[in-house]
Amino acid sequence: MKSLRTFLILLACAACGKAPAPDPQLVSQWMRASLAFTRSERLGPPVAARISAYAAIALYEGYASDPASKLRSLSGQLNALGSLPKPDGGAVDGAIVAAEAERVVLDSLFRDGFSSTRRTVDSLAAAQAAARVAAGISASVRDRSVAHGRTLGATLLGWAATDRFFETRNMVWIAPYARGKWVNTITPDQFVPQMLSGQSDLVKPGNPNVQLDLERAGEKFVFTNRPRAAGATSLPTFNPVKPTEPFWGELRPFAIRDGDECRPAPPPEYSEKKGSEFYEMAREFYDTAKTLTPEKKEIALFWSDNPVATGTPAFHWVSVLQQMVTRRHLSADQAVEAFALTTMAMQDAFIGCWKEKYRSEVVRPVTFVQRVWDKNYQTVFPTPPFPEYSSGHSVISGAAVAVLSKVIGDSIAFVDSTQADIGHPARSFSSFTAALNEVAISRVYGGIHYMKAVVDGMKQGTCIGLRVLQRVQTRAGR
Repeated sequence: MKSLRTFLILLACAACGKAPAPDPQLVSQWMRASLAFTRSERLGPPVAARISAYAAIALYEGYASDPASKLRSLSGQLNALGSLPKPDGGAVDGAIVAAEAERVVLDSLFRDGFSSTRRTVDSLAAAQAAARVAAGISASVRDRSVAHGRTLGATLLGWAATDRFFETRNMVWIAPYARGKWVNTITPDQFVPQMLSGQSDLVKPGNPNVQLDLERAGEKFVFTNRPRAAGATSLPTFNPVKPTEPFWGELRPFAIRDGDECRPAPPPEYSEKKGSEFYEMAREFYDTAKTLTPEKKEIALFWSDNPVATGTPAFHWVSVLQQMVTRRHLSADQAVEAFALTTMAMQDAFIGCWKEKYRSEVVRPVTFVQRVWDKNYQTVFPTPPFPEYSSGHSVISGAAVAVLSKVIGDSIAFVDSTQADIGHPARSFSSFTAALNEVAISRVYGGIHYMKAVVDGMKQGTCIGLRVLQRVQTRAGR
C-alpha cells in the first residue's frame, strides 16, 4: 500500500511538472554500498575512512548545488579546498549531480579494486538518475546535472590527490625492535580467515614446497580467485602482518590544523617494574581481562569492527547513521550533511590518532601480559597491527559522536543492528554518548587496550569532532 501511494505521488508530481524533493534513501543507498565495498575490498580502517570522507563530500556538494537546497558549499572551508565549479547554463537536480559526482569519485578511488565494485557504483548512479527522471526531472535538467556532477567529481579528485596519500605509498617505516616499543602480535592462523571475503577464496601455491612470504600474502593477487597485478596500488588491502599505515598521521586533514592539534597527554614510560605507572596500568587491564563475563565478551565482539569480518570503526558509525536516516526521518539534505560531517571528522580523527600511535609506539596489553604474568594469555579477538596508544576506535567514535550529537541530537534512544548480518544481536543505547562509552570499554574487554588509551582516546576524538563543527559551516547560521 505504501509503495502504491508513493507511486501515485510521483505520478502526480510528474504530471504537474514539478519533481518531489529527493528521497533520503538515495543517500542511504550510498552509505550501504560503501559498507559493502569496504568489506569486499578488504580495506584497512584509515584507507576506508579516507575514501568514505571524499565520497561523502562529493554527495554533499552535489545536493548543495540544487537551487532548492539550503546547504552551504564546503568550498573555502576545508584545508586547501578552493573554489568549486558551479552549474553552467541553468538549474540542476542535486540528487543527479550527487550521484554522478559520487560515481566519478568512487570509480577513481576504487580503480585498483574489483571490477564488480565499479560496476555497482556505475549502476547505482545510473539507477538514481533514472529514478529522478521518473519523478519528473526533465531530460535537459538530467543531462545538465550529469555534466555538472562529472565536472564536480573531477575537481574534488584533483583536490584529494594533494592530501599526501600518494607520497606515503613509497615511504618505508623501520620498526624500532626495542623491548619497550610496539611489536605486531598477529599470527598466520589469525591472519588467513580475515583475508577472505565474498569475492575471494584462499588460493594455495601449486607447489607445496613453496613457502608464502607473509608480507605478500595479504595482497589480492594471492588471496583471490580474481587475480590482480602485483605492485604499488592506490587501494592498499588490509594486511595484518604489516604495520597499518605508519605515515597516516602526515596526511592533510579536512578541518583540523594537523595531526597534533588535539594531541593527547603522553602515555607512561614503558616499565616492567612493579609499582611503576606502566606496570599498574597493565595490572588494571589484566585484572579486568581475567574476570570477563559472557556479556562483556559480547560487547567486545559487537564493537570489534575488524576489517573484512565486520567492517571498520568508521563504517560502524556510517552504519549507525544509515539506520538513523529512516528512524529519525531525516531529509536528503540532513542525511548528506550528517554523512559528510561525520566522515570528515572520522578521517581527521584517524590522522590525529595515527600521529600519536607511531610516535609513542606503546606495546599492546597482550605483549606485556605474556611477558610478565601469563605467556598463554589470549585476547578475545586478534590484536590489530598498529601501536596501542591512543585507542583508534575510541578516537574515531569520539569524533563521530561529537558530530552526530550536534546534527541529529543525543537525547533519543536508538537500537544498533550493524552486526546482525554476522550473528551479533542488536544492542540498545540511551544516546550516542552511551554508545561511545560502551565502545571505549569494549576495547579493554577485547584485550587490545589499556584504560588510559580509551579514556584519552575519547577526549582526543571529541576534541577533533568539535573542531570540525566549529570550522565547517553547512548551513547559514549553524
